[in-house]
Amino acid sequence: MSRAGGADGTRLSLAEVKDWLAANASETERQKLSGYGIPNDRAIGVAMGQMLAYARKRPKDPALAAALWADGGYEMRTLALLLDDPATLTRARMDAMADEFDNWAICDTACFRLFDKAPEAWETVPRWAASERLYTRRAAFAQVWGLSVHDKAAGDQPFLDALALAEAHANDARPHVSKAISMAVRATGKRNSTLRAATLDWADRIAPRGKTEARLAREVRRALG
Repeated sequence: MSRAGGADGTRLSLAEVKDWLAANASETERQKLSGYGIPNDRAIGVAMGQMLAYARKRPKDPALAAALWADGGYEMRTLALLLDDPATLTRARMDAMADEFDNWAICDTACFRLFDKAPEAWETVPRWAASERLYTRRAAFAQVWGLSVHDKAAGDQPFLDALALAEAHANDARPHVSKAISMAVRATGKRNSTLRAATLDWADRIAPRGKTEARLAREVRRALG
């Protein structure tokens, strides 16, 4: 396995990252992506576990992350998300990246490993939920899902506001949106007894509205017992 520079905490160059990816690429891994519903036309086939281990040993580097993101390849963008520094993220940058999401894996990696730790993490939720773009709206609820796990200090109100947004968009039948809403609401209900009660009330309200809403309500009730 190739070992590009940076393992000792020194800065990586874009060329070093590209060399490492090329040395660890596998056509078998590339073909696996389509089985997970991830387009592989701009992928070279590096396993997620390898990229996580690689990024874990390297320093955060927003400039390198921006260059990796601009490349547009699946693995390059994944490493961009893993090497970026959430403390430096601006609203404009997060919005621009969210509008470029073209698959669920990049969307969820961004929200679970980067965006939900940014200073303006909660402010992204209503903006992205209002978007009609598939993966931008998914990002709103993936963000809530991530925040439910990682934002230990958050009070109930941001989650109650997110439940209202989830209710407003519960009729969005696109699977990649509906799945994110389901996961965000279920995770919200597991935070504490107050949010559990609010989430079950949410399920009761949406259940009669339509097929998509009824399925969401069933998933939430099942998850919360």
